[in-house]
Amino acid sequence: MVKGIMDPIPTLVNSGSSKNFLDINFAQNNKILLIPLVNPRTVIAIDGKELPNKIKNKATLEVEIEGWTFDITFFVMDLGDTDMILGLDWLQEADPDINWKTLEISWKGRPITAKAGKDLPTIPEEFMEFIDVFSEELFKKLPEHRSFNCNIDFEEGSDLPKPAKVYPLSPIESRTIKEFIDQELADGKIRPSKSPIASPCFFVKKKDGSLRLVTDYRKINNITIPDQFPMPLQVELVDQVKNAKIYSKLDLRWGFNNIHIKEGDEWKTAFRTAYGIYQYLVMPFGLKNAPAVLQRMMNNIFRNLLGVTVVVYMDDILIFSEKEEDQAKHVEEVLKILRENNLYAKLSKCEFFVKRVIFLGLVITPEGISMEEEKIKAIMEWGAPKKIKEVQAFLGFVNFYRRFIAKFSKIARPLHDLTKKDTRFEWNQECQQAFEEIKKRVSQDPVLIHPDPDKPFILETDALGIAIGAILSQRGEDGYLHPIAYLSKSYNDAQRNYDTANKELLAIVESLKHWRIYLEGTILPVTVFTDHRNLERWKNAETFNRRHARWHME
Repeated sequence: MVKGIMDPIPTLVNSGSSKNFLDINFAQNNKILLIPLVNPRTVIAIDGKELPNKIKNKATLEVEIEGWTFDITFFVMDLGDTDMILGLDWLQEADPDINWKTLEISWKGRPITAKAGKDLPTIPEEFMEFIDVFSEELFKKLPEHRSFNCNIDFEEGSDLPKPAKVYPLSPIESRTIKEFIDQELADGKIRPSKSPIASPCFFVKKKDGSLRLVTDYRKINNITIPDQFPMPLQVELVDQVKNAKIYSKLDLRWGFNNIHIKEGDEWKTAFRTAYGIYQYLVMPFGLKNAPAVLQRMMNNIFRNLLGVTVVVYMDDILIFSEKEEDQAKHVEEVLKILRENNLYAKLSKCEFFVKRVIFLGLVITPEGISMEEEKIKAIMEWGAPKKIKEVQAFLGFVNFYRRFIAKFSKIARPLHDLTKKDTRFEWNQECQQAFEEIKKRVSQDPVLIHPDPDKPFILETDALGIAIGAILSQRGEDGYLHPIAYLSKSYNDAQRNYDTANKELLAIVESLKHWRIYLEGTILPVTVFTDHRNLERWKNAETFNRRHARWHME
């Protein structure tokens, strides 16, 4: 804790730093007294380069660590995503106990919450020439107008929404929104507005505990003509990296803010606060077409690399290589493109040269894909729903991972039935059992292997009482079958009336259609296992009908 600042400050303890350092933006935002140096100091960067006259100020702060108070002098400079660095000066004075195996620091026998650089992202030496691509200061500049500007076109004849009321905010939220407005005005990304349709705004808490301002654009979105640019499918993006052996991941700094609002449409982005009405010059979070506009830009600038060494979902960039020795070159190509387009990455969210990466909520490795640990934990800690909206929220969350869960539709049927129109909410034993079974399946942390077109596919289907189920598998190096994905799909009203043979045939047809992208191009036979022997004669004249003919053509 720092005297005069309420919240704890994330701090890097770095024995490789000879002095203590404080971030210039952190100091200015917290109105810390800066003392000019008589002679500006030179900094030696990680790559050994000298940066003359980089340090022009210092500050002395009262810092509390585990109940002990230190008066620490910091040199002030731009630290990017780090607020404070305690270097060799402090380590020599405080003499803490450091476990070099776990990188944990103890002080007077008590563990300090912070860890000494563990998991702290740094720019690999190979990419130090691209240090500007990770700059927070350069990002603050207003982006240039591009051909990808965000248009906000209203449906013809639509009525403009009435002015919104200001949502009440807590003292911390009020202080945060004031700081946000001041900073965005200084950066030129917003300006005062007289718009007649200012939308309300509120805060959501991010993973790191900080607050993100969100404008409630629902009324604006209701009358906005949708941008039809297609968003990439998760399954297709993941399939494109199936042969990769190593990954790097870049996160675009404030992705949406890299795009201008089309000149003349700025008034439609106006938001109302207790400090006045403002409108964006850059694309904000919450607009209906923002994802499509950003995806169009990213697809365009990376068009020569997409599906070759890069997959992109909005502001998430995954770089993959089949050979480890090629990874540095592939990352460099991406960094060059970002620099050429004046786009910047957030270093704290980047990873380099890893064999395991989280992308789009999935854990991806060369061996296969699995569920993200945080998502598993969230499902396991989910309390039993007490109303229909809570059931819908749970189903919406777990549905994202249904490809990992065998017979998902059958298991979740009691919960889906609860959400039907005009159904009275009653959480009975059957619902509780379904709820617990889904959690049980998730807790087993299933791993799905990447499909290999050079190996035979095995398709197992089953016509369950209320749904079809299927597993697509291949044999691994160990000789055992490993799942690529599970399919579970409920019958519609007509299909429920099929006899057993037709339900079994339907399961095969739907499975082949669902996994067409894998099975259609293979030159090897696809083995299908089903538990209904009568299907061997399904094209016999006495049983073949129009439905079978249609399925045969499909």
